[in-house]
Amino acid sequence: MAQTATVENPLMLGLPEEKRPEPFALVIFGAHGDLTKRKLLPAIYALYVQNLLPEGFAILGTSRTEKTDQEFRDSMKEAVIKYSEDLEFDEGTWERFAPALYYRAGDSKNLDSYKEMKSTLEELQKSRGTMGNHIFYLSTPPSLYMPIVTKLAESGLAYKRKGSEPAWPRVVVEKPFGHDLPSSIELDSTLHDVLNEHQIYRIDHYLGKETVQNIMCFRFANSIFEPIWNREFIDHIQITSAETIGVEDRGAYYEEAGALRDMLQNHLMQLVALVAMEPPISLDPESTRDERVKVLKAIRPLSPETIDNFSVRGQYGDGFVLGNRAQRYRDEINVSPESSRETFAAMKLYIDNWRWAGVPIYLRSGKRLAKRLTEIAVQFRKPPKQLFDQLGGSIYHEMPKSESPNVLVMKIQPDDGISLKFATKQPGPTTQIRSLTMDFRYGTAFGSRTPSAYERLILDALIGDPSLFARSDFVEASWILYQPLIEHWEKTVPGKSNDKGSEIHHRPFPNYDSGSWGPPESDEMLAIEGHAWREL
Repeated sequence: MAQTATVENPLMLGLPEEKRPEPFALVIFGAHGDLTKRKLLPAIYALYVQNLLPEGFAILGTSRTEKTDQEFRDSMKEAVIKYSEDLEFDEGTWERFAPALYYRAGDSKNLDSYKEMKSTLEELQKSRGTMGNHIFYLSTPPSLYMPIVTKLAESGLAYKRKGSEPAWPRVVVEKPFGHDLPSSIELDSTLHDVLNEHQIYRIDHYLGKETVQNIMCFRFANSIFEPIWNREFIDHIQITSAETIGVEDRGAYYEEAGALRDMLQNHLMQLVALVAMEPPISLDPESTRDERVKVLKAIRPLSPETIDNFSVRGQYGDGFVLGNRAQRYRDEINVSPESSRETFAAMKLYIDNWRWAGVPIYLRSGKRLAKRLTEIAVQFRKPPKQLFDQLGGSIYHEMPKSESPNVLVMKIQPDDGISLKFATKQPGPTTQIRSLTMDFRYGTAFGSRTPSAYERLILDALIGDPSLFARSDFVEASWILYQPLIEHWEKTVPGKSNDKGSEIHHRPFPNYDSGSWGPPESDEMLAIEGHAWREL
């Protein structure tokens, strides 16, 4: 089976042979779903185009919908053409790739479906040379995770492998990893009854983004930043993930999850861990994951008495986003007209360790905000003496008291890159201080396409590298942190959630207009510390 690389992936140049995937068969549960069409198949096809898949491989899709192999191939072709945004589609390449796609309809709760799947995989081992290496991707509703894993075990398709890592078979689980701490522990227990930890790949697509991967390199490969990456020089950190869209057709899901579970508990905690972690002793997967877990375990637990000072929730109302009229959340499809589910969540965290003691880290994520972006902003302290403060028109007069002219911003989306703001003298006969920004952007710096997050993560799962996947103890530590907040929000009504000692006034939902930057309570949370959200 000849393969022709038509695009160049700079991350994979010089990829050693031992880091290329072995022959495999990838089974996608929920192959008729949106994730498979939008992300998984386009990513797998991109890996094929870049000559990063082995000679022997097969993709077996399964869901309840009846389809023939050819119908599945045709639908996946449409998906690849539609959703491979920066990869030019080539008919000849597709004709070589398509024969590796197969489909079997089945009931994920019926053992007979797994027996048929096992028979099909045995056939593919002979016809496609997959060598019996199986990886199962759970692209299904979370309620099916445990039934699928249990049935995989009962059918003999999934089992614990002792000895050297990585081992086949493997299971890839999409977030959310549970709905709260008890359900997360239950899911984890089910997974470990069937598989060893090194056979489980909990996927968080944020870790596959280029700028996120670059955080460690930026910190630990450049001697000018790491010496000042601590409480002595950094005033505070802001992590923002903002979307202009509403819940669209995900109203039923969002009524269950909300912004806290959908974004903060997983994606943003991964960013916190990467920004705050200590240097690992090596780049092996467990060393880096050890350091990420240590950060979460050092975060100050939320106290019931002051929880409203450390967290804010919101829900969007009517408004205008990018000039278009937007309806309120309670009018969305599959949303209760009296819903108290949050579409915005903000947090204030403290990491009680030697490096970060006293440095607040602010998180916020929301729907229907003024702009789409995800970024990490590291705000440095002001110089100890404002030598230029007496100058009229100085930069120091133009910014809030809490800000410094030095801000390092890691832009995760939509324009991946890094910027550094600093003060400089404006040309002229008088001393006027202004701020300038140095920008680096991936798209212009390297002159080649940036692989999607799923390309990197799927390739790592095939190779058996868990570095960019969430480990069991990380997931548990994150849920332990958020469980008090989940319980507090579930037992209180928005607008009546003030505990004694709360300094923030909470208004009833909806409490922010579509097209704004969230509820005013979010600003109050920072103002308590003398800080303000960045103007984006």
